[in-house]
Amino acid sequence: MVTFESLSARQDKIGVVGLGYVGLPLAVHLAEYFEVVGFDLKAERVEELRSGHDRTLEVTDQDLAAAKITYTCKAEDLKQCRLIIVAVPTPIDEYNIPDLAPLRGAAITAGGQLQKGACVVFESTVFPGATEEICVPLLARESGLCYGTDFTVGYSPERINPGDKVNTLESITKIVSGSDTPTADMLVQVYGKVVKAGIHKASAIRVAEAAKVIENTQRDLNIALMNELAMIFDIMGINTLEVLEAAGTKWNFLPFRPGLVGGHCIGVDPYYLTFKAESMGYHPEMILAGRRINDGMGKYIATRVVKLLIKQGRAVKGAKVAVLGITFKEDVPDLRNTRVVDIVHELEDYGVNVLVNDPLADAQEARKYYGVEIVSLDVLQGVDAVVVAVMHKAYKAMGLEGVAALCTNGEPIVVDVKSAFDPAQAQRKNISCWQL
Repeated sequence: MVTFESLSARQDKIGVVGLGYVGLPLAVHLAEYFEVVGFDLKAERVEELRSGHDRTLEVTDQDLAAAKITYTCKAEDLKQCRLIIVAVPTPIDEYNIPDLAPLRGAAITAGGQLQKGACVVFESTVFPGATEEICVPLLARESGLCYGTDFTVGYSPERINPGDKVNTLESITKIVSGSDTPTADMLVQVYGKVVKAGIHKASAIRVAEAAKVIENTQRDLNIALMNELAMIFDIMGINTLEVLEAAGTKWNFLPFRPGLVGGHCIGVDPYYLTFKAESMGYHPEMILAGRRINDGMGKYIATRVVKLLIKQGRAVKGAKVAVLGITFKEDVPDLRNTRVVDIVHELEDYGVNVLVNDPLADAQEARKYYGVEIVSLDVLQGVDAVVVAVMHKAYKAMGLEGVAALCTNGEPIVVDVKSAFDPAQAQRKNISCWQL
């Protein structure tokens, strides 16, 4: 079987399948110590990385240039690799059912090139049991090899936080598991070369899978509680941020904030757990309740915008509303599962003319996946209201007054989803500023 020593001596290579937000940073760090082949299905992505630029902004051009990685979109190049790490997306479909097509495809690709003595590690978020129940049979079928004798598997969940330059791959404890003890020990050594925060070796693959899926489920539920509290306090006329700051003076109060919950992790992972639970006859109550609250926040915010327009005596149908930011979080170009589109589409249902700006989002992707056209800030002049949905640095730099200046039809209306502006300043400047 492949060993840490053979990898360190560069006798064997490591293949990373999927060069997105997770796979590319991992490949770059591994390349400092091992021979790495980076594989991606998209030829344009491979060419982009060969040219020395990462559009996800997770890896700088300088670090990319320094990394000695063989980039390829040819599956046969994985034959050289006896350790293959799969880092592909695991999204959900329109019915909130796990879409395992990318994972299955990666397993089939890896299996078709698998050599005797190889190990395949999965980093994608899955429900407990997926690696052994879904991926292993595909690897065995495509390779013709015997699981446990000819090849082994591992699971080491990714913990990448897009756009976070503090909590990075090296500084986050890495969970590692293997189908047998030698495999787990080998993976501990491999990941230990690049993860300085330490390694936690799980007792079984299913334990590691479950640990990953509940990390984001817990966060999802805590944000759902904050969102529900925000709606209650809005009815009461109480500023939610002030309440949270006051409550936060207690040592054990958890500092969660209300907001839109999107992206490829928090808004998706809980459905993997609930899907598996329901398939086994258990219907989750609390997890799905939290999901319903968080999935409904876009509609709630859009409704508040409409009420603010009505309060100022403005016609809703035909009103112009600017939405600043459409990516799923601040200062990243990632559009996956963004919930800002819920605000956009709900406002459009009211007959509102919605204008969307985002300095980081890819305009073609926004049009392709969400039917949203991204316009320049110049086009936004003279709107009736502004929704600051994602607090990119560019919008912070504009400040409350700069954002409010986009409104020229009466008293400015600013909807501050992230509660980033000062309400006292808004009052002094006669700006109608609503915060979640």
